Amino acid sequence: MNTQPGIFALGTTDHCYLEFDVTTQGQAVVLIAAAADVVGKLSTTAGVNVVVGIRPSLWQAVADPAELPRGAHDWQEDLVGPDGFTMPATQHDLWLWVSGGDRTAIFDSGRLAIDRLRQVAALGCETTGWLYRHDRDLTGFIDGTENPSLLEAPEVVATPADTPGAGSSMVLHQLWRHDTTRWENQPMAAQEKAMGRTKPDSIELSEEDMPADSHVSRTTLELDGTELDIFRRNVAYGGITDHGTVFVGFSQDQWRLDEMLRRMVGITDGIRDALTRYVTALTGAYYVVPSVDALARFGTDPDD
Repeated sequence: MNTQPGIFALGTTDHCYLEFDVTTQGQAVVLIAAAADVVGKLSTTAGVNVVVGIRPSLWQAVADPAELPRGAHDWQEDLVGPDGFTMPATQHDLWLWVSGGDRTAIFDSGRLAIDRLRQVAALGCETTGWLYRHDRDLTGFIDGTENPSLLEAPEVVATPADTPGAGSSMVLHQLWRHDTTRWENQPMAAQEKAMGRTKPDSIELSEEDMPADSHVSRTTLELDGTELDIFRRNVAYGGITDHGTVFVGFSQDQWRLDEMLRRMVGITDGIRDALTRYVTALTGAYYVVPSVDALARFGTDPDD
């Protein structure tokens, strides 16, 4: 089973994320068929990459049982830490990520996608994103330092062969608003303690200097002594006065994404991620990203 290739299309400068909700009960199959056709149309004629994700419960209702990754579930309730810090649940039914190297192509492709889905789904959320300083986020730190290489990423992203959902992936999509003024008023040393890395060259702090509440400490997952990676495709969003990070994290299983968020809010041990003192979670949703083969079964007009 082939994983959707747009997940691995690094270097794209412009991005658009569209989240839709089914407007009529019982239209899940029609919605997924329309989304599959949009992927085919845009990826072949518009010169953009398109990745489609489907609400886990919606995919479960229409897909073959062998096409659903184990443990896949909707984000139905806000995630609240011991001190009240909250990551809101804003689950939608369909997620489309359009990316490329030309803003005009992204704009036109997004309009076409919305138009083609209009009969079965309403647009719930639209976000446009862009690369900031090539590989940094709006904190000024390099983003995705621990990302696996493209040679290793498929094993991190894709559900293994001979398991339910083979070739599919789980994606976590969140918007995080930055309090940039407050962050930039902190000395660099304080920023580095919060992040767990040096700012100029992204070197991880030593074990002796690494705070337990640093972002690195809270988002590094280990199971039976093995570190569990995810594949991040984050970008910046927004304008001068209101902006932040679009978090897009792919994993072969949802558990590691769930656990990362639980650790960030402090549910596991009461230690909250220091970075959350400067950023606010605005949205949160999970989607199954079906394999190309599974998605293609729903396409209705492959020659269009």
